[in-house]
Amino acid sequence: MFRIGDFSRLARVPIKTLRYYDEIGLLKPARVDAATDYRYYTAVQLDRLNRILAMKDLGLTLTQIKRALGRPLDAAALREMLNRRRDEIARDMQAAHVQLRRVEARLQQIELEDNMTTQNVVIKHVDAQWVASAGDIVPNYDNLGPVFDRLFGQVCGYVGRVSRQIGPGIALYRDDGSMQNVPVEACSPIAEPIPEVPGIRVYRLEGGSMASTLHHGPFDTLSATYAALMKWMTANGYRVVGPAREVYLSMDPAAPASWVTEIQFPVIPA
Repeated sequence: MFRIGDFSRLARVPIKTLRYYDEIGLLKPARVDAATDYRYYTAVQLDRLNRILAMKDLGLTLTQIKRALGRPLDAAALREMLNRRRDEIARDMQAAHVQLRRVEARLQQIELEDNMTTQNVVIKHVDAQWVASAGDIVPNYDNLGPVFDRLFGQVCGYVGRVSRQIGPGIALYRDDGSMQNVPVEACSPIAEPIPEVPGIRVYRLEGGSMASTLHHGPFDTLSATYAALMKWMTANGYRVVGPAREVYLSMDPAAPASWVTEIQFPVIPA
C-alpha cells in the first residue's frame, strides 16, 4: 500500500486533489489509519484514478464521472456519454464563434473610428441620374439582407427585360431619424426613362454634394463605417440633407471579403 504522498507522486496528482476526491466520494482511500488519519492507497486504485483523469480530460464534470463510475460502464454507455459531451462542445464552439465575431467587429469598429481621416472621406459631386426603383418599409435595420435581395431581384429583373443597367446598384435609406419603419429602395441606374409597372418606380435621383467613404468586406461591420463617417461629418462641419446611399461597387457572392461598398450622404456645410 502507498501513503497518500507516495500515491500522489506515483500518479502525478496533487495531494489536495486526492483529498478532494475522497471528500466527494470519487476515489476513497483503501484504508485510513484510525490513530494517525493517514490515507493509504493500493496500486489497483491507479486504474480507477486513470479513468477519472481520462474522463476529466474529455471535459466531463466530476459529477458525471462519479455517476459513470458508480455503475458498470459498457461500450454503449460510454459512447452515449461521449456523444452528449461532443454535442455540448459543438454548442460551446458555436457560441464562442458568434462571440468571437462580435469581438472582431468591435475591434474593427474601434480601428475605423481611430483611423477615419480626410484620406478616407471625400466630398464629391454626384450627378443626377435616372433610376428604376423597388421599395419597401422595414421595421428596423436588423436583417436587411433578404429584403434587399428581393428588391434588387425585382428591379434588376425588370430592367434586364426592357432596358439595361448602366452602373452599380444603389440602396437608399429614407430614415426620418427614428430608425423605425424605414422606407428603403433598391435602385438600378438606367440611361433613360422606362415605363413604370406595379412595384417599380422610375424617377430622376437627385445629385449634389456627397460625403463619401468606402467600406471593404462583408456587411457585418458596415455599421462601424457608418458611425465613423458620421463622426467625421460632425467633426468637419457638414449636415446631412438627404437619404443615405450605398453604392455596391464590387459584389462577388463567392468572396465577401473582396466586397467594396461606397457609402454616400448628401451634405451641406453646417
